[in-house]
Amino acid sequence: MKIYACIKHVPDSAATITIKDNNEIEEDITFLMNPYDEHALTEAVRLKAQHTEGEIIAVCLAKAAAENTLRSALAMGADRGILITADSRQDSLVTARALAAAIGRDGNPDLIFTGKESIDGEGMQTMFRLARHLDMPVATNVVRVEMREDTARVTCEKEAGAREILEIRLPCVLAAGKDLNTPRYPTFPDIVKSRKKEISVVALEDLNVAAPCGAIELIGLTPAAEARTPRAITGTAQSIAEQLIAILKNEARVI
Repeated sequence: MKIYACIKHVPDSAATITIKDNNEIEEDITFLMNPYDEHALTEAVRLKAQHTEGEIIAVCLAKAAAENTLRSALAMGADRGILITADSRQDSLVTARALAAAIGRDGNPDLIFTGKESIDGEGMQTMFRLARHLDMPVATNVVRVEMREDTARVTCEKEAGAREILEIRLPCVLAAGKDLNTPRYPTFPDIVKSRKKEISVVALEDLNVAAPCGAIELIGLTPAAEARTPRAITGTAQSIAEQLIAILKNEARVI
């Protein structure tokens, strides 16, 4: 079984992010693997263990610095990596075309995993566009995978906790949700072994990806700021309770 895991190189959500030039961020911060992609890769490793023969290939479109993130994927259990280098941020249209081209050039996938979204862009589009370019069925927010002979039985979490069970023919694209598993983090021996695993590097322009008719442009970034005006609530216990209820009802409108 040949499984591809699409990995995104994203800023650490705990980092202090500084905006520059209105629509870029300072990149001298920690970057890591998109957390949803960790679930995707962990599931790929689990499924590979069920087959006598299998290979997991981690694929990433990013700047050259993303090699460190791919090394993390190799330490988590991927057998090799493909880094598609680009000097600038790419939207989901180009990203999907690039991933499809790299995967198609590399081999015939039995299964492709992605995360259900990225924590930086939160576009939730790449998996659908990728499936369209590869002419494969797709399921998102997958929380359970059971492999059959030529199909995958997947459980997807929907709104309000509802779940949907789908029978999908292989090959297919599955976008992992956070309840799919607990990510498998590497040990020190895993990290050492990952340094010897292969990462193939290909430039985006060398994939001859056709430019889409449209494009998504990031116009501007602004820091998330909460405007808070604290005020003291005083009085008796009864009075304080009444004031809190009034605030929740009339201002916060949560009751």
